[in-house]
Amino acid sequence: MGYEFLLTSIVVILLPGTGVLYTLAVGLGQGLRQSVFAAFGCTLGIVPHALASIVGLSALLHTSATAFQVVKFLGVAYLLYMAWNVLKDKGILQVSGDKTRTRPMKVVVSGFFLNILNPKLSLFFLAFLPQFVPSGAASPTIDMLTLAGVFMLLTFVGFAVYGAAASATRDYILSKPAVMTWLRRSFAGAFAILGARLALSER
Repeated sequence: MGYEFLLTSIVVILLPGTGVLYTLAVGLGQGLRQSVFAAFGCTLGIVPHALASIVGLSALLHTSATAFQVVKFLGVAYLLYMAWNVLKDKGILQVSGDKTRTRPMKVVVSGFFLNILNPKLSLFFLAFLPQFVPSGAASPTIDMLTLAGVFMLLTFVGFAVYGAAASATRDYILSKPAVMTWLRRSFAGAFAILGARLALSER
């Protein structure tokens, strides 16, 4: 495992996407502890995609248009559901001064579904991991499992840092109702845009 893999992985992980957006929103709305659960849930949702790519199951999504479309539109529906929840300022992504906290399991499950319902992640790992396995490797499967494990760890740490940064600004945000409203609409719009992008994607 070289620095190229670590550097590329960090860049990919830190790029804004559904996992980053979700962790930021939970950090703002529920605080540091819940944002860690959000990061864990999002990371957990990536694991099946990595494993599927390693054992070749993601080839089904690549070759079957029907399978890809079914998973894709389930993902679109879930993103739009999250956008609606944010816009209503209710539930898991609520940004308010309410001390009530969503159950950790619900935070984890929501993050898990955000990523498990994105079929492009399987295709990403199918193309990404083999590039960093040396040609002629004695155990390429073990090598890819190791790379996937490191990627998951980096994902969790990266998302947790995003969540911590968001939770650090929580008190300031809560003291500015206008900012809270703008953020709620921005998060809702971002989830909707990500859903639209996924809906329009081919592969």
